[in-house]
Amino acid sequence: MIIILYLSIALIAIAFTILVVYVSKTLKALQETLTNVASTLSGLEKQMTGITSETTLLLHKTNALAEDIQHKSEKLNTVVESVKDVGTTIQQLNQSVKKVTTSVSTNLEQNQDKVNQVVQWSNAAMEIWAKWKQKNEKKTSI
Repeated sequence: MIIILYLSIALIAIAFTILVVYVSKTLKALQETLTNVASTLSGLEKQMTGITSETTLLLHKTNALAEDIQHKSEKLNTVVESVKDVGTTIQQLNQSVKKVTTSVSTNLEQNQDKVNQVVQWSNAAMEIWAKWKQKNEKKTSI
């Protein structure tokens, strides 16, 4: 019976030794995995630092660009207002010309008879003048 006890203890010792060896191998593999994870995280941290600095630089450039666009937009608004004022002035000029044209046309229509009479009197005066001139030429040539 003692032999069974010794054999049992020997078997337990061998099993414990095998267990220790496999646990040791597992822990060693786990240690390598954790080392790889740590190095990967370190590289990732460096990349994140680079990305953060590039993002900050990009943000500053974007803000500068937005500010530049804002200034140019304000200047363009001034130009648009000036063009609008020119358009308003031209429209007012057109209205004034239209009023003057309408007024002249109305006055011409109202005074058409007088204009006709003036033209007739002018024609008559020119005929009289031409006849008088011919008469004077005949007198001077005689």
